[in-house]
Amino acid sequence: MESKTIAALLFIVVIVGINFVMYGIVRGFMNSGQKSRSMWETLSKSLAPNVKNKDEEFQELRKKIEELEKNGKG
Repeated sequence: MESKTIAALLFIVVIVGINFVMYGIVRGFMNSGQKSRSMWETLSKSLAPNVKNKDEEFQELRKKIEELEKNGKG
C-alpha cells in the first residue's frame, strides 16, 4: 500500500516537472526573436523575471507619488 502511494506521488511530481519544462521552452521560443541562442539560454531567460521592466515600473510609480505629494502640499 505504501509503495503504491509513493509511486503515485513520484508519478505526479514527474508529470508536473515535465509540464513546467515544456511551458518554459514554449514561452522562450515564443518570446525569442533570435535563432542563434541555444535552447538552454532561451529557457533560462524566459523563466527569469524581467528586472529592468520592474525597475522602470517602480520608477514611474515613485515619480507619480512625488507628483501627488507636491500637488497635495501646494
